[in-house]
Amino acid sequence: MSSPTGTDDGAEAPDGGATVYDLAAECTADDVEQGKRYHATVNGVVDYGVFVDLSEEVSGLVHDSNLLGRYDVGDEFVVELGEIRPDGDLSFEEVQLSDYSTEHVPHGTAAAVTDLGDATGDTVVVEGQVVQIKQTGGPTVFQVRDGTGIVPCAAFEEAGVRAYPDVEMDDVVRVSGTAEDRDGGVQVEADSLTVLDGNEAADVQANLDDALADAAEPADIEPLVEWDAFEKLWDDLREVATELRETVLSGRPIRMRHHADGDGLCASVPLQVALERFIADHYEDSDAPQHLLKRLPSKAPYYEMEDVTRDLNFALEDRTRHGQKLPMVLMLDNGSTEEDTPAYRNLRHYDIPVVVVDHHHPDPEAVEPLIEQHVNPYLHDEDYRITTGMLCVELARMIDPDLTEDLKHVPAVAGLSDRSESEAMGDYLDLAAEKGYDEDDLRDIGEALDYATHWLRYSSGERLITDALNVSCDDRDRHAELVDFLAERAERDVQDQLDAAMSHVEHERLDNGAHLYRIDVENHAHRFTYPAPGKTTGKIHDEKVAETGDPVITIGYGPDFAVLRSDGVRLDIPRMVTELTEEVNGGGVSGGGHLVVGSIKFVSGMREEVIDALVEKMAEAEIDEELGSSTALPEEV
Repeated sequence: MSSPTGTDDGAEAPDGGATVYDLAAECTADDVEQGKRYHATVNGVVDYGVFVDLSEEVSGLVHDSNLLGRYDVGDEFVVELGEIRPDGDLSFEEVQLSDYSTEHVPHGTAAAVTDLGDATGDTVVVEGQVVQIKQTGGPTVFQVRDGTGIVPCAAFEEAGVRAYPDVEMDDVVRVSGTAEDRDGGVQVEADSLTVLDGNEAADVQANLDDALADAAEPADIEPLVEWDAFEKLWDDLREVATELRETVLSGRPIRMRHHADGDGLCASVPLQVALERFIADHYEDSDAPQHLLKRLPSKAPYYEMEDVTRDLNFALEDRTRHGQKLPMVLMLDNGSTEEDTPAYRNLRHYDIPVVVVDHHHPDPEAVEPLIEQHVNPYLHDEDYRITTGMLCVELARMIDPDLTEDLKHVPAVAGLSDRSESEAMGDYLDLAAEKGYDEDDLRDIGEALDYATHWLRYSSGERLITDALNVSCDDRDRHAELVDFLAERAERDVQDQLDAAMSHVEHERLDNGAHLYRIDVENHAHRFTYPAPGKTTGKIHDEKVAETGDPVITIGYGPDFAVLRSDGVRLDIPRMVTELTEEVNGGGVSGGGHLVVGSIKFVSGMREEVIDALVEKMAEAEIDEELGSSTALPEEV
C-alpha cells in the first residue's frame, strides 16, 4: 500500500490517536495492508456476519464473531484488515476507537512529476497546485505543479464537457491516474481529482512554497567580464531572474516586448532561449514553451497603445480559450519613460505585472509606481554604455548557465549595435574573438539583425533571428552565409538611400558652433524600404561626423515626426521634449530616447514651429567634444 500522508505505519497518528484510512473509490486490494484500519460501509447482511466495502474495488467479510454491534446496509464503522486469504478474499474485524484521525488513501503510488517518465503505464498519485485549466474538445486538462515540475492531467467527462467543475485555479489537489507518454512528454490520465483542504492542503502548499523558492533561485554565476560599473546592477538582475523563474513555475505566461533593433534583439533572443529551456525542463507538456512565452518586437522606442491593446486582447483570449493566467509583460530595451505610462495604466486594469530592463534615459518617478521591477544603469549613476543586450545576456545565464558558451559573442554585438563606448568593450570583443568573431563579423551580425527585423515588421522571426545571431544555432556555416547575405543587402540598400538623400541635406552653423544638418526623409529618401527614417538619419549623421570632425546635430523629419542625432553637443532630448510640450501650444509634442539620441512626434500642421523651437534649444546647448552618442534609434517613427 502506498504510504498515506502523515504516518509511516498507520498505527498511531502524530497526536497519539490511531489512524484510520479512507480509501479512494478507485483503490484496489494492492492499496490495503494487513493490520491497518479502514473506514467501511455495509453492503450486505447475512446470518454469519456482514459484507463491507472499503472502495468500489475492495470488499470483504466481517464475521459475526468479529462484530461488536448490529448493522444494516449503508451503515459505516471502522474495521481492521485481519487476513488476506490465498484466494484473495479479505477478512475484517470491527474495532471501536475513542480517538483517531482519518487519512485519505489515493489509488496509486505517490510520484514526483520529474519521476513520471520512469512510471509510464503505472497508476500514480500527484499532489500539487492547479496552475492552468484548459477545456479541449475532449478532456479537461489540468496543469498541476508539484515541488519538482508541472504535468498535464487529463480528466474525461463527455467530450468537450468540463470535468470536475468545482476545481479552480490555484486549488491544491490530489490526482490519481495512469502516467502515459504523450507527444514527447508525460500526461496523467486522471481517474480521480480531489481538492484538498485543512491541514492536508496547508502541508502540501507549504512544501510547494519551499520548492518554488528553491527552484526560483538564480544560478550562481560570475559576470562574463570584470566591470565595476556593471557590478552595480548585479543584484537588480538577480531579482529579475528570480521573478522570471518564479513566474514560469507558477504557470503565468510571459509576453516579452523588446525594441526592434540590434540591441533589443541581443537582449531578447538569449533570454527567450534561456526561458524556453527552463520551461521545457520543468513542464512535462512539450508544447509549454510555445504557450508560455511570446517574444514581440516593438517598432517605437516606447510601449505604444497599439502594442498594449494587442497584448491585452491576446491575454484575455488565452485566458478564456486556454485557461491561462494573465501574463507578465517583460519590457526589454524599452519601457523606462513617461511615454510608456499610458500603456502601463491600461495593464493595471487587469493587475498584469510589468518588469523593465532598459538603458534609455528613464523617468523613474513616472514609471516605477506602475511596474514591479526596473533595471536601468541610469538608476545607478551609469548610462547607456551598459546596453540592454549586455544586461540580458547575464540575465539569461542566471536562468540557464549552460548557455554561456553560446552567448559570449552577443554582448559585443549589442555594444557595437548601440555604439557603446564603455571601457569593457575591449573585453567583450576579446570574448567574441575566442568564439571566432572579429569586429567586422560582429558589425555584420548587427547589420543583419537590423535588416531582417525591418522586413519582419511585427513578426518575431523566431528561427531566422536566432540563426542570424547564432544563439543555439545548430549550423555555424548556415549562420555565416545568412549574415553575409543580409549584411550585404543592408549595405547596398543603405548606399542607395544615401545616394538619393545626401544632395538634399541642408546645413547651417548654430550659435554654439555646432553643425546642424536637416533632411526631409519623407520627400528626399526612399519610403517603405530599408533603411527606415531613423536609420537613414543615423547614417547621414555618421557621414557628416566623419566629414567635419566637429560637433554635429542631425535632424531627419517627416510630416509629423523628427529623428534626432548628436555628437559633441550636450543635449537632453527628454527634457527638451517636456519643454516643447509646454511651450509649443497645439504642437502635440511627445517622444524621448537617450540624452543625445531620440525621436519626437507632433501635429503635422505645427511641424515648422516645433522644429524651429527645437533648433533654438539645440543652439543653446553646451559643446562637449568628449561626449559620445548612441545609435539606439527607432527603426520606425
